[in-house]
Amino acid sequence: MNLSLSDLAPPVRWTSPGQIAPIVEEPQLPEAWWQAIPLDRACAIVSTQTVAGHLADLAVACWGHLLLGDILPLVRFSDPAEAERTPESLGKDVVQKLFAGVFERLLEPPEAAEPVPVASRPDRPLPEMIDTLFGALDDRQRAIARDRLYAAQRATLDELAQRFSVTRERIRQIERDLRDHVEAWLSGPAAVALVAHVAWLRTRLGSAVPADDLQAAVPWHRTELRTLGIPAWRFVRTLLTGYEQSDGWLVAGGADELREKTRQLFADGPRPLGEAVSMVAQLGVREDVAERWILAVPQLRVLGQHVVPWPRSINEKAEAVLAVAGTPLSPEEIQERIGEDYSLVGIRNQLTADDRFLRVDRNKYGLTRWGGDEYLGIREMIAREIERAGGEASVSTIVTNLTSRYDVSESSVRAYSGGPGFERTQRGWIRVAGTSPSGEAEPYQPRKDVSLTRRSFRSRDGRWWHRVDINAEHLRGSGSPLPTGFAAYLGMAPGGQLTASAPSGDVVISWHNQPTMGSIRNVLAEVKASEGDHVFLTVSDGGELLTRYLPAAPVGMPPINRALYLFGYTAPVSSEMEGLRLIGARIGLPDTATREEILGRLRERGDRDILGFLGG
Repeated sequence: MNLSLSDLAPPVRWTSPGQIAPIVEEPQLPEAWWQAIPLDRACAIVSTQTVAGHLADLAVACWGHLLLGDILPLVRFSDPAEAERTPESLGKDVVQKLFAGVFERLLEPPEAAEPVPVASRPDRPLPEMIDTLFGALDDRQRAIARDRLYAAQRATLDELAQRFSVTRERIRQIERDLRDHVEAWLSGPAAVALVAHVAWLRTRLGSAVPADDLQAAVPWHRTELRTLGIPAWRFVRTLLTGYEQSDGWLVAGGADELREKTRQLFADGPRPLGEAVSMVAQLGVREDVAERWILAVPQLRVLGQHVVPWPRSINEKAEAVLAVAGTPLSPEEIQERIGEDYSLVGIRNQLTADDRFLRVDRNKYGLTRWGGDEYLGIREMIAREIERAGGEASVSTIVTNLTSRYDVSESSVRAYSGGPGFERTQRGWIRVAGTSPSGEAEPYQPRKDVSLTRRSFRSRDGRWWHRVDINAEHLRGSGSPLPTGFAAYLGMAPGGQLTASAPSGDVVISWHNQPTMGSIRNVLAEVKASEGDHVFLTVSDGGELLTRYLPAAPVGMPPINRALYLFGYTAPVSSEMEGLRLIGARIGLPDTATREEILGRLRERGDRDILGFLGG
């Protein structure tokens, strides 16, 4: 015998030597003995049971999901039933016993008895051999074989029964007899060449291959079988037991399991495409089709010559894009590289609200793990420069530092330096307004108090709430901006962050360039909110997110009630004056406020939707 273990067990050839060696190394055998020396010699040195045990160890450790007949095809002849099971289901001891039985029979010396009959005309074309198999059948049997056993679109039992004027059960019986007829033929000497071809095919196909690869494997696969009128590959496909056809692929074992194993290879992040192909090849996928297999696996994507995990979350997709790029990108560049139907606004909100991302320039975001200073907007960056300088800094120095590091113009930096928030201390020097020369800051004061902030309303207990009008971005999980006045009411200041707890999960409010609230999708899901509905929210002194949900206002509601509804007030009112009094109280005005004072305050706040219902 001149066959090595790798000649008899195809997965040994697929699997990396680095995986095989630690499991099957033998001090008495040469390096890579499984392919370096014949099987009979290896068995003579360390025993047949030892060699079978090593192959069983490999089967359990590396190919537990494959059918036993795919690991050692000869098992299909010695133990057909067990050949259709996996090492995981049988266990190592049973697998070793089956492998040892194959090897022992294979290594038995030939008996000096009657010569074994061989197939006649071994050089005969295989399609002719297959036609001989079906040529012995009658027309009805061949029609059932063609239209049911080997058809692309299988005829039903009822269709065939009607065509041949017999019962469904009779068709079922003929079908069963046909399968037995083919099985018996495959076990005989006439099919030796075809069985060898199928064994070779298994080694060529590997654990996953595009289905059309079977048609192109050898020229005669496309030859039409004279007796059945179908291409030969359709018959051959039925002999590849253990292969599942799924989404245009032939997959050994379970397609879902192989896809999951492929995804797990990249769970730690992007890998260069060449390295990824080698990793997938260790699962038995041929290197020439490995990239196509990766592209066919859901939640994986080839991006910039890297294979990246591609989950459903826009945040994780943006993280993958940045990880592959290795450099900060603009939201527009990230949107283009994601290449899916995500709005630019939604991407910006997620980049702002998610701690995984760091704004590093006016319109550039990187990954927080890369480090570096966060870009907070020109005003905040000027304040940072002043702080670093000890409380006062030269405007010229600030301009030089910021324009050299960020995509901002000199004129913008000088304009902000002379604007609100800063005050001159000496010629060409400034400090943060409201601080002492040492740089100690007074409490942050927004330009607009919460009572002058649009969509912010006071309840009877004195607590201020902010109304969120639900849109598609909220429902998709995007973050959204908060008014400065309301964020300051919550005790926040530029550069700060507040985490509000809720039963459905924490909601993070951060203040970089502007206050931004993270995703409230879980909050909305709890109340089954839809576009056009409203959620009023605030944060308690204990850090709890408080919410109140209101569905969209019913059609036909009177204008004054519609206006009150936008304040979260749903009870009936006896008159417009009562309604106006309630509105005034909710925007911080005294009970004595007149109609014009209330409308004026609403205009100042920017509550145009409410004004529209009040005729203002």
